[in-house]
Amino acid sequence: MLIFHHRNIYLCGLIAFIALIFAPSDGAAQKEKIKETQPALFHTVNIVFGNEAAARESLNWVIKRGEKDLAAHLITAMRYSPLGRDEIGKGLNQLTGETKPKDWFHWMLWQQSHGEIKPHDSYLDFKSTVFYSIDPAFSRFFRPDLQYDIRPEEIVWGGVRVDGIPALDNPTHITPQQATYLKDDDEVFGVSINGDARAYPLRIMGWHEMFNDVVGGVPVSLAYCTLCGAGILFEGNDEGREEPFTFGSSGFLYQSNKLMYDRNTDSLWNQFTGEPVSGPLKDSGIVLNIRPVVITSWKEWKTQNPETKVLSLKTGFRRDYGSGVVYNDYFSSPDLMFPALGDGRQKLSEKDQIFGLRLTGGVKAWPLETFTRGKILNDKVGQMNVVLIGDTKTRTVRAYERNDFVFKDELKTTDGRVWHLSEGYLTAPDGQKLKRLPGHVSYWFAWAGYLGDETELYKHN
Repeated sequence: MLIFHHRNIYLCGLIAFIALIFAPSDGAAQKEKIKETQPALFHTVNIVFGNEAAARESLNWVIKRGEKDLAAHLITAMRYSPLGRDEIGKGLNQLTGETKPKDWFHWMLWQQSHGEIKPHDSYLDFKSTVFYSIDPAFSRFFRPDLQYDIRPEEIVWGGVRVDGIPALDNPTHITPQQATYLKDDDEVFGVSINGDARAYPLRIMGWHEMFNDVVGGVPVSLAYCTLCGAGILFEGNDEGREEPFTFGSSGFLYQSNKLMYDRNTDSLWNQFTGEPVSGPLKDSGIVLNIRPVVITSWKEWKTQNPETKVLSLKTGFRRDYGSGVVYNDYFSSPDLMFPALGDGRQKLSEKDQIFGLRLTGGVKAWPLETFTRGKILNDKVGQMNVVLIGDTKTRTVRAYERNDFVFKDELKTTDGRVWHLSEGYLTAPDGQKLKRLPGHVSYWFAWAGYLGDETELYKHN
């Protein structure tokens, strides 16, 4: 209740401030007072919300002031000001001395590479005002009384309001025989826990980017960031908490990666790491446990898991769930939709797809092309021996513990035993089991952006 109380106090102040910006002439005295006492905040807000003449006057004030600590304000303002991106861009050129960035996308990249430039103290007030004007619900996650484990200047609006991309909560499942809408080559996220197999078609999940479900008695949430090509399955339970976490989409992005929020506390979470980055759970030390998930074709999944259940088209929402509809242009393009530095060393192209494992002893990524025509690969992550079974065509990779065995074709070890593949284990004829490991597919820019310094990248022999 204390958090709620503080938020209400903040909202009242913010609403009053926005009202003042648009106040008629009888508010002129109050405007002048703010202009004198908080000039940076007044002028940067005016660049966004004032008329063209007022915005231009305030932009000139910022340029004349000549300090780079207002660059973050101007970069944010580029998306919303009546002056347009070109005029503010020229102002940024003068303010920073930089000439290469030409638009908002490239100014964001410039900002990401200049972490030494700290925004003016008014930045959170300014950006909170902008976000509130788009959706008042954004104040649940972005306001001046909150602290962040990520740079607030790199948090951007993704184009939708809070839950504008609605999560699927305990969605309806049907049998494979009932799923006549699916084609054999449609991709699905395959999940199996305690013998309970579920298929979540990407043609549906692309519209929702999140499900909260219970599979095999375990609460899980799949956070699917379409922009970074990564569907990561998180376990909702956390030690010491009575209720599992459930998540929604905040509407915000960080380095072209979605920021999700938990409905329990309204904390923002990094979708890629499974850690809270602001709100009541910041500094809690919570890191969500990752469970195995596989991308594969519907045909392959139902053949491997004939008792599977699959999402029904009756989601409660009206969307075009046709094959190849959602994000098709983005998936087929080499370009990013939102700015992210990714891998500055250019080991791979930004949207090259990888399969990645992050284990206690190490982090490693394998380009999906490694598994062309299907492949069994014996490898090591840190000190752990692993075996990967993959197929580039269906973007399918599963990873398992390997002990000291060496696997050949058809999952036969050098001692002649043929192992059976299931979603949880590789099993030998004598019942010996090798456990599945929790990896996932991703675009390289996202993996490298968060795990690049730790990652070993597999290289073909």
